[in-house]
Amino acid sequence: MHKDILNYNELKKLVKNKIPEDGKKTSICIMGNHSIQFYTNFLTAYLKINDFNPDILEANYDQIDVTILDSSSKLYSKSYDIVIIFESSLKLRDNFYELKDNSERNLFCADKVTNIKNRIHSLRENGQTSKILYFSYELMDDHIYGNFFSKINHSFYYQLLQLNSELLKLAQTESNFFVIDINKYLLQSLDYRDMSIYINADVHYNLPTLSNLAKQTASFISALYGNFKKCLILDLDNTLWGGIIGDDGMDRIQIGSLGIGKAFTNLQKWAKELKNRGIILAVCSKNNEEIAKEPFEKHPEMVLSLNDISIFVANWENKADNIRYIQNVLDIGFDSMVFLDDNPAEREIIRQNLPEVTVPELPSDPANYLPYLYNLNLFDTASFSENDKDRTKQYQQEAKRKKLSFKISNMEDYLSSLEMKGSCTSFDVKDISRIAQLTQRSNQFNLRTKRYTEDDIRNFINSNQHLTYAIKLKDKFGDYGLISLVILEKKKDKSYFIDTWIMSCRVLKRGVEAFVINKIIDDLAKEKTTLLTGEYIPSKKNSLVANLLEELGLEEQSTNMFSGKINTLKTLKHYIK
Repeated sequence: MHKDILNYNELKKLVKNKIPEDGKKTSICIMGNHSIQFYTNFLTAYLKINDFNPDILEANYDQIDVTILDSSSKLYSKSYDIVIIFESSLKLRDNFYELKDNSERNLFCADKVTNIKNRIHSLRENGQTSKILYFSYELMDDHIYGNFFSKINHSFYYQLLQLNSELLKLAQTESNFFVIDINKYLLQSLDYRDMSIYINADVHYNLPTLSNLAKQTASFISALYGNFKKCLILDLDNTLWGGIIGDDGMDRIQIGSLGIGKAFTNLQKWAKELKNRGIILAVCSKNNEEIAKEPFEKHPEMVLSLNDISIFVANWENKADNIRYIQNVLDIGFDSMVFLDDNPAEREIIRQNLPEVTVPELPSDPANYLPYLYNLNLFDTASFSENDKDRTKQYQQEAKRKKLSFKISNMEDYLSSLEMKGSCTSFDVKDISRIAQLTQRSNQFNLRTKRYTEDDIRNFINSNQHLTYAIKLKDKFGDYGLISLVILEKKKDKSYFIDTWIMSCRVLKRGVEAFVINKIIDDLAKEKTTLLTGEYIPSKKNSLVANLLEELGLEEQSTNMFSGKINTLKTLKHYIK
């Protein structure tokens, strides 16, 4: 098991004095068909480490269906944010063996899928709108049919494979239903079960494995709450290629399909796939910039090109300051960044100076770089949009804007020089995935930190009790795309309440807020609405908008509650056409 997976005593020490009362609150119900108390304890600890204040209900032992079907069970005493269902294939195997007729065994998967669908339906019917995290089933072969299993529909292994495939289909069609694939984590260890505690205590996995599964669950829950890695910063020499470009020259660096060069090529392929998913790639290297860029421009076996890199920093300054510069351009949190460097001394400098940045302890052998990084699962996510592939280009454009801002000392002249053009329209069906993603990803400019799914956004589009605004922006350097959204809820007194106001930090200080509030005031005036109200819900990361409503002209009526009469709200100045 990987050394980053903590044992029970290590976790106890870490969380002994860590009671994050100001942390993100989340309520979770966990159900299993085996003893899961260790998993629950591990998950609680990892969530606290990730600054959550969790409220966890562990259902009774092996009572999943009873808990879900009984409307008077503790599960329905409140609305839970997350429901985790963790079934073991060992119990499924016992159930399978009880079926004596092969025709019944042929239907084992179909019957189980029906059972799972009934669980989802019952949860929804009884008012649980929770996100459901469902563990896939361990692919354990009972070796009854050996490699002939694929020809035998009524073999246990065949039915398990089908069952996991059907789970994936459910995740595609069921809203707020997510699959945690247990098998990829079990593959990290050849020894993941302790048969003694299984036989005596019905604990189906050993403690390191349960710790790992809890860690991965906590990582995904964090992603669901908008906390995930957004940027991969790469060193060059002996990280992206073997050798030192300034000493060895382009012809002698190790890269390509032969020898150890393959390890560096595979790392580049992985980084490029992350970039295509929407992760920002940056370079931070101690090098002469011209020499450092040469392989990207001329080496025939380089997988990454300069077009894949959002920010390229190569100089002889210390890397901590260079990463601060990268953070300033990207305007994301240091805790959203991962830094890869083969040099232990450079890694330690970043850990000491920028402790929020994740700095993996790369193995000494480059052949092990990628397997090690796979196991860390650093880039867990809870959303994806086709627009993500444009992120690199957008940040390259932002770097150009930053350079322009350094040259112009007057802010008004700078904003005017950008030649900005904006649109502010109702939500469009084609933008649903991007809008939902913004609610999941945005933490800093987020008035109430409301998270919405794609189904929720569709409901807002079809609602006659809501006004929606999707804001897009472009300037002379390029197109930002959809960068902000507002959802207004119509109240019984015909006033409107700001349910959600979110904006990407990439467009801070561009005047977007003024552009949007002017549009909202115009629309509400036409509707003969007299009052606009809003609320600021503080979180650990959104202090940026603590004064937003007041700055827009609304007055505080009680703690963090604001209102403004439409006919008294002033039109604000901005430079967006």
